[in-house]
Amino acid sequence: MSREITYRQALNEALFEEMHRDEDVFLMGEEVAEYDGAYKVSKGLLDEFGSDRVIDTPIAEAGFSGIGIGAAMMETRPVIEMMTFNFAILALDQILNNAAKLRSMSGGQLSCPIVIRGPGGAGGALGATHSQSLEAQYAHVPGLKVMMPSTPADAKGMLKTAIRDPDPVIFIESEVMYNFTGEAPDADEEYTIPVGSADIKREGSDCTVVTWSRVYHDAVDACETLEEEYDIDVDLVDLRSIRPFDKETIAESVKKTNRVVVVEEGWPHASVGSSISSWISRELFDFLDAPVGRVHQRDVPMPYAFNLEAESLPQAEDVVEAVKEATYYSF
Repeated sequence: MSREITYRQALNEALFEEMHRDEDVFLMGEEVAEYDGAYKVSKGLLDEFGSDRVIDTPIAEAGFSGIGIGAAMMETRPVIEMMTFNFAILALDQILNNAAKLRSMSGGQLSCPIVIRGPGGAGGALGATHSQSLEAQYAHVPGLKVMMPSTPADAKGMLKTAIRDPDPVIFIESEVMYNFTGEAPDADEEYTIPVGSADIKREGSDCTVVTWSRVYHDAVDACETLEEEYDIDVDLVDLRSIRPFDKETIAESVKKTNRVVVVEEGWPHASVGSSISSWISRELFDFLDAPVGRVHQRDVPMPYAFNLEAESLPQAEDVVEAVKEATYYSF
């Protein structure tokens, strides 16, 4: 990795490369063509590939999702952009009852190689209906794969993998991360990341922190504070995929540290974090020296005001306190 690019540029490159690689790949969504995408992820694609493969749609999520699913059944590879996953709620019937179940209900005769991607999570003073972490809706459903990258390199490698996958992939990008920068492979380097592959982005021996997407960056800040101020070394596991999630990597880390904290942006009840915590408590019980810690958003609709939004979301200091509790630091 020899260059720095933004999260947005990484996604844009992945789309360019996969559309050049496979003429059956096309992009569809609101404002993806003439406007270059609401978040400029599709910038330049219309000029490069034309209006047959970069298609602006009406504001009708259920409609264009259904068209995409039908196209995927006919052996094309649609990439459906949701302007925000808050709007994808309107397409849940198509996604959960059609895309997710086609392979099973057809006895393997049909597949649905579709990617449904776009921003999710808190957006910065956008209010309760536009700042939601809804990944648990999709991770709950057999037949779907769910990917949530936290860095530009991961965003590029994971989106390329998602587009090539034979089954439906939900690809959720944090709404506030498009301008984040990070190292990435050279543009001409073939680079993919397998579905369900976690990454240990920082090695330590005192506690495991499992996280993904935007709050990974809060966890990084927390790890630095824990090391500098409390001499606590954290094994930081970025899940990247939350369905399936990398049980082997989590298990190896927990067996090393014997303590774990799960950090997510979403609400606590019936969440991805609660599912992972339950699995760790059940399957790795003999290796745990403390209860599984959890850090998450407050269990309320997102407030509108900036200061209240920050109070609602998990912060680095919350991760610090959870790790201190898991390691019995105060004792």
